[in-house]
Amino acid sequence: MATQIVSRVEKNAPLGIVRRSPLFRPWIWLALGAGFALLANGKDTVALAAWLAPVFLLRFSRTMKAWTGFPVLYLVLPAVFAFQFRGMVPIPGAMYYVFLAITGLFLLAPYAVDRAIARRLPGLAGTLVFPLMCVAVGFFDSRNIYGTWGNVAYSQYGFLPLVQLVSVTGLFGISFLMAWFASLCNWAWEQELGSRAVRRGVILYGAVMLAVLLWGGTRLVVSAPSAATVRSASLSRADIAAPPDQTWRHVLARNASPQEAVAMRQWFGEVDDDLLARADREAAAGAKIIFWGETNALSYKEDEVALVERGRALARARQIYLAMAIGSFDPTKPRPLENKVVMIEPNGEIAWEYSKAHPVPGSESAMQLPSDGRLKAIDTPFGRLSSVICFDADFPHLLAQAGRLKADIVLDPSNDWQAIDPWHTQMATFRAVEQGVSLVRHTSHGLSLAVDYQGRVLGAMDHFAARDHDFVVQVPTRGVRTVYARIDDVFAWICVAGLVVLGILALRPSGVNKDSRR
Repeated sequence: MATQIVSRVEKNAPLGIVRRSPLFRPWIWLALGAGFALLANGKDTVALAAWLAPVFLLRFSRTMKAWTGFPVLYLVLPAVFAFQFRGMVPIPGAMYYVFLAITGLFLLAPYAVDRAIARRLPGLAGTLVFPLMCVAVGFFDSRNIYGTWGNVAYSQYGFLPLVQLVSVTGLFGISFLMAWFASLCNWAWEQELGSRAVRRGVILYGAVMLAVLLWGGTRLVVSAPSAATVRSASLSRADIAAPPDQTWRHVLARNASPQEAVAMRQWFGEVDDDLLARADREAAAGAKIIFWGETNALSYKEDEVALVERGRALARARQIYLAMAIGSFDPTKPRPLENKVVMIEPNGEIAWEYSKAHPVPGSESAMQLPSDGRLKAIDTPFGRLSSVICFDADFPHLLAQAGRLKADIVLDPSNDWQAIDPWHTQMATFRAVEQGVSLVRHTSHGLSLAVDYQGRVLGAMDHFAARDHDFVVQVPTRGVRTVYARIDDVFAWICVAGLVVLGILALRPSGVNKDSRR
């Protein structure tokens, strides 16, 4: 019938070339894709939803008219992102919507590029456009001020056989496999699964996934940590009544009264006394490595030397490695907070001072100057130690230094807020697998977690459920040297190069899909 809208995909049609579906059908794909996407990342992550969401979103972008579909998709994708990460992005006012608008462009780019060139490539080659573009976008986006926030690979936290892949490819191997699954499903959808080319593609993907999971499972068994362990203890600041917020504002504005300055210094002293006393208690109980949460020890800059001297005396007396996470205030400076870790050896010597390289954009970055981001390491009887601070662990290229330094244990003093708990801590565990280190992340106002270099959980503490906020765990003293630590982001660069090649082939007059008819 001439007026009938054909709903079936044309048999043997080239990739991405389909007859028009009933008008309502693309909107069903969008609804399914957006529905799964709400659970595909962030606050309410369901691992399977992260695999299914792009299948239907890609179906929508390929079947809907571009001038209608892409404006709608551009609105839907950042809206979904805002739901996934609600309360997690500390950007105030109108700037938040600017951020979402820019984020929407990054999220839309893989779908737009797939629509533009995938149909011009033969068979299986066309299915690679979407995953390669997803990797390229994620790779370059990881260099921005928010690091790897939003990378869909984090949705697979806890699926350890698959997570082992990041020890070779970084996050981008997982995101590639997830996006390739979506494009293969759409290829099968368009070509009909009975097609010989599609069957070959499905078999190839199945073989790749099976190889990845078998290798990951084997690694978990064969390369499991077998070294001796060391007792680590980390502490959060006690709930000691702080001066009023007004006093804080006056101190930071450099107009505090003498009484307010005295009250602030007195509170700093009470906090520090408590942390040092509890560190002494944990050392007496057998802990050899002790640290506390990000900026949990507090000091005016002129008092910092005296505080560190007390830490040095404790380290000597108890023969421990003490990593003092200090928030040092200098109200005379435009950015008054120095956020640092001072690592002290059992002989009382200072091994290093490391300042946070990536203050969280917003109020934190307004108070802190970023450091040069150069990690330090020290050899100990309990392995080679290094440290980062909280948000630093969201940047794989920063943690790559730990791999190059051949660190065994990385200490990560952190301080979160409830909206990003436990997601932020779970993100950090991927750095342990990437670089072959054990990671101990002590998180005030969040989930404290220790994992080995395979991502296995060694111990955990929920700040909001714990009473004393002392996190004690036995940590393996030896790490491993991973492929990723040696080759860095070679896989991501290969994906970028592959995308460029496919783009060039697609632009050639002969680039239009011909082989898919076979």
